[in-house]
Amino acid sequence: MKLTSKEAKELLEDIRRRIDNVYFINHSICVGNTAGVIAKALSEKGYDVDVDKAIALGYVHDIGKYNKKVSGHEMSGYQYLKEMGYDDDYCNICLTHSYLNNDIICTAGGIPKPDDNLFLTEFIKNHEYTLEEKIVNLCDLMCPQTGKVYTIDKRLIDIIIRKGAYSNTQYHVIETYKLKKYFDDLLGFDLYDLFPEIKENL
Repeated sequence: MKLTSKEAKELLEDIRRRIDNVYFINHSICVGNTAGVIAKALSEKGYDVDVDKAIALGYVHDIGKYNKKVSGHEMSGYQYLKEMGYDDDYCNICLTHSYLNNDIICTAGGIPKPDDNLFLTEFIKNHEYTLEEKIVNLCDLMCPQTGKVYTIDKRLIDIIIRKGAYSNTQYHVIETYKLKKYFDDLLGFDLYDLFPEIKENL
C-alpha cells in the first residue's frame, strides 16, 4: 500500500493528539517539507525523483517515537508502518534515516553495537538508498526539534550539544558534508539557496 504525503501527515497529527511530547512531530513535519523543496528542485532539473514520496518519507521517518521511546525508534517505526500495511518503500525510511554511507556506525548520538540488531546492521549495509531516502537523510540533519531549517553546521552542533561527541562523531560529520555536496552537485548550486530562511536561523 502506498502512503501519500497527506496520509503521512494525518498519521502524525493523530499521534500528536495522543502524546504530550510533540517535538519529534514538529521536527518530522519540517523534514518532510524541506525534503519536498529539495525533491522539487531536483525534479525540475530532470532527475527521477518522486516529490510526494520524499515529503511522505520525511513525515514518517521518526514515527517510531509514537510510543515516547527514542531508543529503538528505527525498528518500532518500521514495524508500525509494516503492520499498517504500507509498502517497504515507505517502511524502510524508518531504518535508513539515521545512518549514512551504508554503515550503522555512521550515525549521531552514540556508537551502535552492530551485533545488537543484526537485521538492522545487515539491512543498512546492503540496502541501496533511493534518492528520496538520501534527501531525508540530509533533511534530518537540517531540521531541529523547533521545526526550523538550519545549516548542517548548526544542526550538527545542536546534536552534539544535546547528545554528546563520540569516537564516530567525526566520521558522521564528514559524511554529512559529503551528502550535502552530493546534492549541491546534482542541483548545480548551493542547496541552501532554496531556503532563504536559513539566514534568519544562523
